[in-house]
Amino acid sequence: TGSGQQSVTGVEASDDANSYWRIRGKSDGSCQRGTPVKCGQAIRLTHVNTGKNLHTHHFPSPLSNNQEVSAFGDDGEGDDLDIWIVQCSGTHWEREDAVRFKHVGTEVFLSITGEQYGHPIRGQREVHGMPTANHHNYWKAMEGVFIKPSMDPAKHDEL
Repeated sequence: TGSGQQSVTGVEASDDANSYWRIRGKSDGSCQRGTPVKCGQAIRLTHVNTGKNLHTHHFPSPLSNNQEVSAFGDDGEGDDLDIWIVQCSGTHWEREDAVRFKHVGTEVFLSITGEQYGHPIRGQREVHGMPTANHHNYWKAMEGVFIKPSMDPAKHDEL
């Protein structure tokens, strides 16, 4: 059922290589590497292994009947249903902060409530969109590369 797009699931392990997402700017805006993400900023989340964007639309999710969240697009290119707003308490998304992601197009919150798939992805939890902010839609970065912004934008510390 649903859209037929790639499923997005959640797992307990924080070091699962299939759980890595890259933060990118909106398709018409830039998100320069090393620049802090502002609370209220519009972003896209691109799955590192597949190059697909975190996406949602008005299809019911298969297990909870909330709004389906899928992975969509190729090589980070998708559409305007890939844009999420970072909701956090300060000025910027800090490393230890629990944040919410609110979808721009449908106004749902990225959520996980515990429904688990059976065969062939047994034990993986359904990720979906919910219309209200609650304790099911807080997310925290557990792994990743955090780049400190350079004081001199012309200078790069890369190899």
